[in-house]
Amino acid sequence: MESPLIFTQIELAGAYIVDLKQLADDRGFFARGYCSKEFESHGLAPNIVQSNISFNFKKATLRGMHYQVSPFAETKLMRCTRGAIYDVIIDLRPRSKTFRQWFGVELTEENYRMLYVPEGFAHGFETLTDRCEVVYHVSEFYTPNAEQGIRYNDPTFEIRWPLDVQVISAKDRSWPDFSLSG
Repeated sequence: MESPLIFTQIELAGAYIVDLKQLADDRGFFARGYCSKEFESHGLAPNIVQSNISFNFKKATLRGMHYQVSPFAETKLMRCTRGAIYDVIIDLRPRSKTFRQWFGVELTEENYRMLYVPEGFAHGFETLTDRCEVVYHVSEFYTPNAEQGIRYNDPTFEIRWPLDVQVISAKDRSWPDFSLSG
């Protein structure tokens, strides 16, 4: 049987872009958005314990770069359901061959694309449109004491954000540089 989801491994080890296989007719289309068996067959953690929605009023809003440390490290499955975002991940796993490398991809309401973010990655996004909504599923419950972050413009990574950041929280603006974050 042909897979209802299309998994494309990106250059960062363990991270994937996930596209929907659309079954279209004159009504529109049907697609499976998640299947634990499909994720397991690619060696990915399918356990979803929490689903979150991030609504953003303004274009050029930045959220990130966040992650949770062990034993509360989490995987994320990101999808933009309204508008468009530039989604970015950084591999923070010291033993990984892609350690300290970043990757960015555009997720939009039109492309239905998702980004699978493994444990040990920092994650953030910038909105490319006003009134943008992002839905994401996580494998661990939010644990405030396990939350960490890296400043979005840390010179260690040289992330190329598509827009000049206009809106960002004080917390996200104040995360330390990676070299200082231990």
